[in-house]
Amino acid sequence: MLPGVISPPSGLPKVLQGDLCAINLVENRAPVAIGLANMSTTEMLAAGMKGKGITTLHTYLDQLWAFGEKTHPPVIAHKHDDSEQVGDQEGEEKGEVVIETVSIENVTAMPSTERETPDLDNLCLNVETEPEAVTSLTEQASDCEVEALEIVHLTEMSKDAESQQDAAENVRTAQEQMDEVLLQCFLHALKCKVKKADLPLLASTFLKIHMYPCCPEGRTLDIKKSSYKKLSKFLHSMQQKQIIQVKEFSKGVESIVVVKWDHADLKSFIVPEIATGDEVMKVDRDTDIVYQPPEISSFYSVSSKLLPLFEHAGLKKDATLSSVDVRNIVTNYVKSNELIDDCNKNYVIVNPTLCDCILEKSEHHIVTKLKWDDLFARCLERLQECHQVTFPGQNPIIRKGSIKPIVIDVAQRASNKKVTLIKNLEVYGIDPQIIGNALQLRAQASVTLNQVPGTKDKMALQVQGNQVNHVAKLLTEEYRIPSKYIQGLNKAPKGGKKKR
Repeated sequence: MLPGVISPPSGLPKVLQGDLCAINLVENRAPVAIGLANMSTTEMLAAGMKGKGITTLHTYLDQLWAFGEKTHPPVIAHKHDDSEQVGDQEGEEKGEVVIETVSIENVTAMPSTERETPDLDNLCLNVETEPEAVTSLTEQASDCEVEALEIVHLTEMSKDAESQQDAAENVRTAQEQMDEVLLQCFLHALKCKVKKADLPLLASTFLKIHMYPCCPEGRTLDIKKSSYKKLSKFLHSMQQKQIIQVKEFSKGVESIVVVKWDHADLKSFIVPEIATGDEVMKVDRDTDIVYQPPEISSFYSVSSKLLPLFEHAGLKKDATLSSVDVRNIVTNYVKSNELIDDCNKNYVIVNPTLCDCILEKSEHHIVTKLKWDDLFARCLERLQECHQVTFPGQNPIIRKGSIKPIVIDVAQRASNKKVTLIKNLEVYGIDPQIIGNALQLRAQASVTLNQVPGTKDKMALQVQGNQVNHVAKLLTEEYRIPSKYIQGLNKAPKGGKKKR
């Protein structure tokens, strides 16, 4: 690049576009690169010494150099008079580049030792020199036709820039370090924590129960600080590497269904030394705090029948509203259309729009007024009910209808034996296998995991005996699922006198 070039006292050398030029550093006149001039000297001055001056063809330490003997440039000191030295010192302080012309004569006739440290006073180049005189030079310049040889001096700032770039490459970003920790915890958990019987394994459970305890001592595992940002994105990346297979049992709830135990990355992973048993227990206690139940909200979706009533609020079909929003929009509609009964403000006059949206066909010519509560109730009945489930660190999931509750049922088996059946745990991001393991320890009963009839991916948990009390305590206290989302809590065994 032309900015920063130092012009010698004699001025810039005469260079034509396409001339072959050599480039060297300020402290050494030995060429370190060659290239073709992009413009003539006149054009360089006319451009204000801005733009690209030389297109580089070959440089010291490039691949072409690597094919050769890999020798280093000799050290050739500069010879200037006092005025030139002053100009060069000023140029070096400003970080500029010096350009001057040097001619070479009879290069091929010089011994190899002399060519390594040539005498600059005896170097000259005549444009009309015989072709044989520059045979060696043309071979070193990638067989390019030599018309002139120019030397461009680069400042020591290039070396500083290279050293700074190398230092920047050696310093890894915090994001890259977190990616390494995440991958290490992932491989460690698969190799030491997860068993084949644990599959399918909820992604959230895999992170909380298996990956967090594998975090190296003195480090913190935080997926948000990695380049993946989300666990699902990281797991899909591992799936592309064919280490695991991830499946979405329900919308937004992913599970690890297959682990390729013979994968090269998994087999070659060396398990590092981790924290002591007490520290691991501490990590387990900390991960319990990390767990957060999903946030569940009920909404209403605008149906096509009630669209005329909500159009004035700028809403379209399938827009989601809370019950409070519905009341506010309907109230504003009534007030803006002056539908409040003057005789009794507890009643609303039914206009044609309310008649079509709210009333039944048999009521069109009968009902002319409605109470406020009746109006709101009719609106909510005719809206499409939906719900939103938000899992920690994931985007909200909106589904039509009300959310399915966790169903706890007690069934009778042969020999008058009872079993407790638990369904729909996956809807709330709960791994049935983890619940089964906990119940097996608490109730001291056998636990089996079966596929729900009529479904492909949903699993039902079966526990021997009536264990409703244990299930209720586990779900409401540890997983903090509100009791209104649990069906069958009334089937717990009633307390009575113990038989002696």
